[in-house]
Amino acid sequence: MHSYFKIYKPYGYLSQFITNERPRKKKKLLGDLHDFPEGTMSVGRLDQDSEGLLLLTTCGKTSASIRSKKVEKEYYVQVDGEITEVAIEQLSEGVEISINGRNYQSLPCKAFKLEQKPVFPPRAKKIRDERHGATSWVSISLTEGKFRQVKKMTAAVGFPTLRLVRVRVGNEHLSDMEAGQVIELNQFDY
Repeated sequence: MHSYFKIYKPYGYLSQFITNERPRKKKKLLGDLHDFPEGTMSVGRLDQDSEGLLLLTTCGKTSASIRSKKVEKEYYVQVDGEITEVAIEQLSEGVEISINGRNYQSLPCKAFKLEQKPVFPPRAKKIRDERHGATSWVSISLTEGKFRQVKKMTAAVGFPTLRLVRVRVGNEHLSDMEAGQVIELNQFDY
């Protein structure tokens, strides 16, 4: 019998259970949030400074299916400045970014400006405030997941990412979960 969890990965946590680093710096790991069963793995990753919905399972087959290009992942991204329609269109069509030192053309995706600022728990590390200029929020839904892809995409269109929160994987939603919250499921809806 496999286990399935959805968690709100807080800012500052690594999407892993162990680290190969010497114990010089104490890293915050997923296992610090809950007593997960042996063999639990994260389905994909979120950077240490990204947050939001992360699925965990003990089933490798399910993990591979969700990481495939068949399952859409949606991110709410706070960017530096008032994002323009031109930038949204560029994001939607795909932009050239660098992956492992090579140019990569991101696949077309869904992107739109959020008219209302989403409500999330406060982040552990404060984001600069409005005195430093306007910010805006955009929704970006992808079926691929290259290293730091969303951040590279917003930077490529001139609007660097300030905060990134994954809100959906397939049909699983972050909803009103609190940072660090863990919910055990019977299976994933994807």
